[in-house]
Amino acid sequence: MAMERTAVNPWAWSVELGYNQGEIVSGHTRTLYCSGQTAMSGEGKPQHAGDMGAQLALSLDNLEAVLGEGGMSLANLVRLNVYTTDVDRLFEHYGALASRLGAAGVAPSTTMLGVTRLAIPGLMVELEGTAVT
Repeated sequence: MAMERTAVNPWAWSVELGYNQGEIVSGHTRTLYCSGQTAMSGEGKPQHAGDMGAQLALSLDNLEAVLGEGGMSLANLVRLNVYTTDVDRLFEHYGALASRLGAAGVAPSTTMLGVTRLAIPGLMVELEGTAVT
């Protein structure tokens, strides 16, 4: 049975920002819970100190790599948690995230949290996702 997604949006404003308030997923056979992905190189070194846009892009690239390794893509993403040390700076670059999700044809339910710091000093954004097929 193929996965079917149904958006749950009692209000339209969130769709304009690139996410649904909820998603009903039925018929899926596999779920991938992704650890938080940050701006780390393949060797485990933090990248792009002080550059929120570059850190966000690499974090999303890394999330896509995990999804790909699991036989999935951004198109399978049903939940996205965004953690950042600077919500205002992240919003300056949020369009890049929304456009990549939009290009994949998804608007996963999303939560953004401002945090004091992430696990490795200097990192400013972390993306944690759940994907289904």
